[in-house]
Amino acid sequence: MAANGNENMEYNSADDAVPGRTEKLLCQPCSSKDKQTEAGVFCSICDEFQCMDCSNIHKMYAFMKNHKLVNAKGIKKKPASFDMKGLDKCVQHHKDLEFFCEDENQLCCSTCAIVDHRKCHSVVEIQKIAGRSLSTLSELKIKFQEIGKKAETVVKYTKSSKERLNKDLKEVTVKIRRMRDNVMTMFDDLEVSVAKHAESFKTETLDKLSKKLSDSEKHIADATESLETIDNVGQRGTPSQQFILEQRMKRQVNELSSNVDKECQRLENVTFSFDFDETLKLPPFPISDYIPGQLKCSPSKDVKPIVPVKLTKITSIDLKQTGDDAEEPLYTGLDFLPDGRLVAVDNNNMKCLIYNEKLEKVGSYQLSYYPLSVVAVSDEKVAITSGNQYKIDFLCVSKSNDITLNRTCKVTTQYESTCLKDGRNFVAGTIDDTMPVRIVSLSGEEKDLSINFPNKKYPVDTCACTYIRNSDKVVFTDRYEHTVNIYDIKSNTRVVVKHNQIKEPCDVAVGPSDCILVCSTRTHSIVHISQTGRVLLSYKLDMKHPHRVCISKDKSVVAVANSEIGGKKLQLLKITL
Repeated sequence: MAANGNENMEYNSADDAVPGRTEKLLCQPCSSKDKQTEAGVFCSICDEFQCMDCSNIHKMYAFMKNHKLVNAKGIKKKPASFDMKGLDKCVQHHKDLEFFCEDENQLCCSTCAIVDHRKCHSVVEIQKIAGRSLSTLSELKIKFQEIGKKAETVVKYTKSSKERLNKDLKEVTVKIRRMRDNVMTMFDDLEVSVAKHAESFKTETLDKLSKKLSDSEKHIADATESLETIDNVGQRGTPSQQFILEQRMKRQVNELSSNVDKECQRLENVTFSFDFDETLKLPPFPISDYIPGQLKCSPSKDVKPIVPVKLTKITSIDLKQTGDDAEEPLYTGLDFLPDGRLVAVDNNNMKCLIYNEKLEKVGSYQLSYYPLSVVAVSDEKVAITSGNQYKIDFLCVSKSNDITLNRTCKVTTQYESTCLKDGRNFVAGTIDDTMPVRIVSLSGEEKDLSINFPNKKYPVDTCACTYIRNSDKVVFTDRYEHTVNIYDIKSNTRVVVKHNQIKEPCDVAVGPSDCILVCSTRTHSIVHISQTGRVLLSYKLDMKHPHRVCISKDKSVVAVANSEIGGKKLQLLKITL
């Protein structure tokens, strides 16, 4: 029996050999199962004699492949047990652990066995049961090795995360410095450009002012000379000379008076100034607003002041279920025709409707599908997207408000929001697609935009888009992220607008001076923001949950429809600057 009762090995020592008896080493894992199997190898790592079957465990686990197996016959004697370093001592009494209480599953010294476990039914000597632990030790070793591997993975990953964090923080500083350099370069270029234009303006203006000054000084000289002549002739001239002078001077004074009056009417105070838009200021946003995510800033090149629009209600109607309606109306698309008539599509009742400037219904057309959006493509033609069919219908709307189907083009994607990009293409928002906005031609050809949109799909009624033609920008709302994203197609940069006045933005339209009007559902308002992302105005509507918004072609009227159950409305608002 090995020291401290930690091993159970059966062999015939050379010192104890009996003449005629053959030395036999037994497999320790098999012995623990009361099987007498001759050992074929010895593993110094496992510290066991093993038969060939038991040693095959080294082939099953990758971390055991480096264990060294030697022929058991070459081992005369198993190495002595190593120092347990106090593990074989009772913590309470500091005596050798000699017993094991199977009732309470505890190791005991002689004192523990007598004092604490005298009432237990099964307290046995460790030496008698030590062989049972051999297979368990192998299992424990495997578990500890697996734990070590996992812990190493955690350590490796944690170190990698720390390194990455430090690297990212350094990169942020580098990016800010690079941005500062770019901004300084922009200001240097701006200074050169403004100075160039100022000098050109100065030269042109000074030439005009010099000519005006010269002409006016000549008028003074002519008037002074004429006064002297009149005085001299009046004092020393004959009556005939005075009469002749009077007739001459009448004509001259009229002509001179007319010239001077024109100069007086063209008086102007010439000044030159240069002002920055306040949106160039970058307030210190809390970093928590942008984790996770990224913030990309594009300084505005427009130095013109942005004036908030003013909205004033013109008229309003309640949208109620009529005799031929299956349900209460729900307008999912609005747009103005060039002549000012409003086109609406009713998703619940599958209709296309025409309203005049007083919001009187003047035309109606029954559709065979659930419409999602409508956009005017010419003086008398509109395009409608479908909520359950992959197509775009083009309808003719006559001056007399008759509506007829003109043609249909097939598409491969469902589109919810649409607006005209140019005379031949739409910018359209998709439904449940990895590319949330696409360009679709009037013939149905679809093309992706070269923009890094978020890698997510948007179900129906969770996003809307529009397009700013003059600056080549796509505006894209994310309803449940409460954000408005302004994408610059040329530079592939994004301005993210997140504000407490914007809650569940459902729709967006381009207003005067290319401002952006956002339909904020939860704040019951229309929010005016600049292209640089500054919130300029929030107009509280007298309707709940505004859902769709559009602007007339002359940018003077806004139409708004809501989605409030039992309180649906359609309103027209006047835009003033």
